[in-house]
Amino acid sequence: MARRKDGLLTTGDMARLSQNTLRTVRFYEEEGLLQPVERTNGGHRLFPMRELRKLLLVSDLREAGFPLEEIRDMLEAKGRAHSGAAASTEVMERLGHKVDVMNARISLLKRLTVELEAAKKHLVACTHCEDRPYFPKSCGDCSVMKGSALPEALGVLWDVDG
Repeated sequence: MARRKDGLLTTGDMARLSQNTLRTVRFYEEEGLLQPVERTNGGHRLFPMRELRKLLLVSDLREAGFPLEEIRDMLEAKGRAHSGAAASTEVMERLGHKVDVMNARISLLKRLTVELEAAKKHLVACTHCEDRPYFPKSCGDCSVMKGSALPEALGVLWDVDG
C-alpha cells in the first residue's frame, strides 16, 4: 500500500486495513463514530491512524455482539462526563457487564465444541454406512450407536437414545 507522506489514511485504506468494506467505513462515519480530519481537493476523506484504531475496536466489538448504540455510548463517555472518575466508572460498568456476558458465551462455546467434536468422532463410523435395515429409521439399533455412551448432541441429531 502506498502511504501518504502526511500519514493520513483514505477511506479505502481504512477499509483495507480493517478488513471492512468502504460502505462500512462510510456508515460509521455517517453515524459519527469516525471523523476524518480533512478532505483532499477531490473530496476524499482523510483519517488519522487513531481513527483506524477506533475502527478496529468498533469492528471487534460489533463482532463480539456489542450493539452500535453501546459502542457509541462508550466512545462518547469521556466527552460527556464531568470528570475522569465519572467517565471511567460508567465505562467500567458497561464493560463489566459485557465481559460477564462474553465469558458466559465462551463457556457455552467451549462446552459445545467438546460436545460437537465428540459427535463427529462417533459419526466417523457412519461415513460408509449403507446398512439399509438400520438407516435412517433404526440407527439406534446399529452396533455403532449401541456400543458406547453417545454424546447428547449426537443422540439428538441422529434421533437415538444414548
